[in-house]
Amino acid sequence: METPENNKPTNNKKLYMALGAIGLILLVVSILFFVQNKEMTSIVENLNEEKTILTEEYQNLMVNYDSLYSDNDTLNLMLEAERERISQLVEEIKTIKATNTAKIREFQKELTTLRGVLRNYIVQIDSLNQRNMELTEENLEHRRRYTQIASSYRELEEVKSNLEEKVTIASRLDVTNMMAEGLTPSGRKTERSGRIGKIRVCFTLLKNVTSPVGMKEFFLRIERPDGQLLMHSRDNTFEHEGSDINYSATRSVEYGGEELDVCLFYDADAGELISGEYIADVFADGFHLKSLRFTLR
Repeated sequence: METPENNKPTNNKKLYMALGAIGLILLVVSILFFVQNKEMTSIVENLNEEKTILTEEYQNLMVNYDSLYSDNDTLNLMLEAERERISQLVEEIKTIKATNTAKIREFQKELTTLRGVLRNYIVQIDSLNQRNMELTEENLEHRRRYTQIASSYRELEEVKSNLEEKVTIASRLDVTNMMAEGLTPSGRKTERSGRIGKIRVCFTLLKNVTSPVGMKEFFLRIERPDGQLLMHSRDNTFEHEGSDINYSATRSVEYGGEELDVCLFYDADAGELISGEYIADVFADGFHLKSLRFTLR
């Protein structure tokens, strides 16, 4: 029969075995905990790095949006709305925990969507810029053509003006053989101013086929030696170079383009004429045709 003393070594052995098993279990648990903790730390670090990369990608996307600009006001407003949206998303990413993988995945999907939107905007802006370039080229071409047309029009106007000037010059009447003499009341020639009743000024119209035919009104101006114009009324005027000037005598004759002799007469008042050199000028069609100096005694 076993005694208590004989059972004691056996119990101690069992106790040691139990303690060894517990120690082994604790060791295994510790190792597992250490390994798991290390894995969790690595996972958290990876998630933090993924969050950092995601933030940088959003910030880069913001820079890409900032570089976009269009002349289209509506498109610019849409771009500005996208910039504000990305800015808000960046702030939200900064506030979430790296371990919130579900939220991180949502931001990654949103990033993919925003990149697609960015590509779409780039295509639209490129298309608009291309169209603007085409319109600019068309505008420049239209301006070039307008300049050419305007230049051609000015040249035509100059040619027209020159032709009109040449026609006007060509149609201008020309006179020759101009002479002036004093006549007594009985019609005899005299140079004595005291005996003159009228002054006769005659000239020959030269042939001119370019001048309009028909009635031509001629105006005569005679200035005395003292510069006073011989005339009977200040109401007797005609237009010359934009002004109304007085005349001494006038006469209308029919002109057919052929050579024609014309005489104009001024009836002198008693005591009106003085001795000295007189100047006679003939006008027609708004032009000064001829000037003559003659002397009365």
